Amino acid sequence: KMTQQMRDLQLAQARKPPGPSSPNAAKRLYRNLSGKFRVNYTSFDEGSLVGRGEKEKLRKSYLFQSNAALFEAVELQDLDRVQELLKQYSPEELDLNTPNSEGLLPLDIAIMTNNAPIARALLQAGAKESPHFVSLESRSLHLSTLVREAEQRVNELTAQVVNEAPNADCSEKEKQLKAWEWRYRLYKRMKAGFEHARVPDAPTNVHLSVASSSSVQVTFWEPLSVNSAVVTKYKVEWSCSPTFSPLLGEAVIDKLKNLHFTIRGLVSGTAYYVQVSAYNMKGWGPPQASVPPFAIPSNWREYDGRAPRRRGQAEALDHLLGQVKTVHQHCVCHEPCKNQPQSRKHSVSKSLKHLFHPGSKFLKTLKRGLYLTAIFYKDDNILVTHEDQIPVVEIDDTYSCLLMQDFLWFTKVSCMWDEILWLRQCVTVSQSSCSCILQTRFKMLLAISQMQGLLGIQDLGQVYFEPVKDKQGNILIVTLKEVKTNQTFESVRWVPICKLQTSRKSVSSPEEPTALDTLLISVQDKLAYHQRSSHALSPGLYLGYLKLCSAVDQIRVLVPEQLPNILCHVKIRSNPNISREEWEWLQKMASMEEPVPAEPEAETSQNHLFQELQVAIKELMTLVNIPLQEAKDFRLYSQEVLDFGGQVSFLLLLPPSDDVCTAPGQNNPYTPRSGFLTLPLQIFELGEE
Repeated sequence: KMTQQMRDLQLAQARKPPGPSSPNAAKRLYRNLSGKFRVNYTSFDEGSLVGRGEKEKLRKSYLFQSNAALFEAVELQDLDRVQELLKQYSPEELDLNTPNSEGLLPLDIAIMTNNAPIARALLQAGAKESPHFVSLESRSLHLSTLVREAEQRVNELTAQVVNEAPNADCSEKEKQLKAWEWRYRLYKRMKAGFEHARVPDAPTNVHLSVASSSSVQVTFWEPLSVNSAVVTKYKVEWSCSPTFSPLLGEAVIDKLKNLHFTIRGLVSGTAYYVQVSAYNMKGWGPPQASVPPFAIPSNWREYDGRAPRRRGQAEALDHLLGQVKTVHQHCVCHEPCKNQPQSRKHSVSKSLKHLFHPGSKFLKTLKRGLYLTAIFYKDDNILVTHEDQIPVVEIDDTYSCLLMQDFLWFTKVSCMWDEILWLRQCVTVSQSSCSCILQTRFKMLLAISQMQGLLGIQDLGQVYFEPVKDKQGNILIVTLKEVKTNQTFESVRWVPICKLQTSRKSVSSPEEPTALDTLLISVQDKLAYHQRSSHALSPGLYLGYLKLCSAVDQIRVLVPEQLPNILCHVKIRSNPNISREEWEWLQKMASMEEPVPAEPEAETSQNHLFQELQVAIKELMTLVNIPLQEAKDFRLYSQEVLDFGGQVSFLLLLPPSDDVCTAPGQNNPYTPRSGFLTLPLQIFELGEE
């Protein structure tokens, strides 16, 4: 009956076609007999299992099957199956670190059979070695016991098969014999793997860098040797002495997905020596000293005691805005602002139609003028009015030429969507005396309020970096916002973007499309721009390239299309910190009259930065399509390191002074390849913020 139950358990897994019995059938059978997994199948009847008790037993049975399947996959060295199980179940569901009846964990079997790929997969999932093996002797004794007991079981079953007459029980014993013979060979292989293994070699490429004024970071690679057992953890040690006596501290790293460690709480200006050693089932290997051999916690600001550029700026701006609001509360112009109807010259037909839709102020068609449109999107859907039109409101129907100053002012207003009512009160203009610029900006604020009221939301999103224009004199200012929650809007509904593009009938010719048609055709490009503008760089130190070009009314900056909120750049290294020693070396480079600096001494942080900069400059010049020989006249911006949130920092590479900004009509011999665009400098500054 017990054998039948185990057969049913194997069939429930349903992962292999019918064939010879798995050698692990006997394993699970004898796990049950060992007592740990024993179940008294006659102690209950099936009808008594109801409700939660039955579900809990089924859940435990299901998880037991997944645990057994993992052991079987590791023993059979089935890497694909191991990865599939690790992806399908959590470590807790797999009981990844619970020993089986033989006192083994999946990781023990993988490392003692020297299966490095499976061992690495288990380690990255959080697998541990069995806590039973407290010493080399205990592991050796345990393996010898497993081999001896398996050999004894094989001999017993062999005698039973030879002496018994052929029958059903004999056939079952033959299957058990084959399973135990396979297990005997597995244990012998594990024992041989342990006996032939040796302690690991030292880790390679142990690199030490300064992470901050109170921390250093060490990175390293696995040992080069592939003949030793799998490394399961590393140890980082640090000291103020090159002999590491006395030790100041140590840390064991058993999460091997990323081989690095940051030592924190150090004293600025003090030299710290670091070494790293590796561990496998045979013990700790020899330590490897870092390169450079020591590091001194510091930051580039310590070179001249410079304070962070943005320290207190946000608080100061908030305080200033509060003062301005306080002053305007006592100003004559501070009166409740009513939505004044815009002076629109409606035709009789439009006026009659408007009477039947008094609540709808969205426009369906454009005439010569300035308009505001808001694009809200979620996945592949976009918000449209009930007339299947992107929401559009009028700013000024007498405005045929949008001045860049007005557009840039509008982009700044987009940082204060919640303050539009207050801004309107501040910009209230009298009908008798006001400038045209003030009138236009007041109408912009009215249009924003109208859009906010019609949609029922304050935040209209980010302003697209350039208006959409057509030859009929229409100008569209476009805002973009991604909706990530189930948000309710008024007077609009969601439709798929592709459906909107295919169903809308154009009223213009392909040669001269209207601004609305142009917007609809290019909406995916604008959404892609908006999404890329919110992407953040991974932590690290970057080399940026500053290139400007000027026009009559604006200055534009070169940026990559994939990250339009960041200058053209390449990554120098993962550590964003520039130490005091590195910055001092950069200052010496900047002050040299000769353009070719002397290479710093080997095995120093300055030398590593020098090599990293050489690689980064070559990569950056290739990226922006500038011949490397032209870069000899370029220079590093040596006034400061640009810090962004403490996790990202930039060194700037500048062209010669006369070439930083290309003037109108000036020929630029080196045009970047595709994948770049130029943004108005003020738009770029807002995006960078």
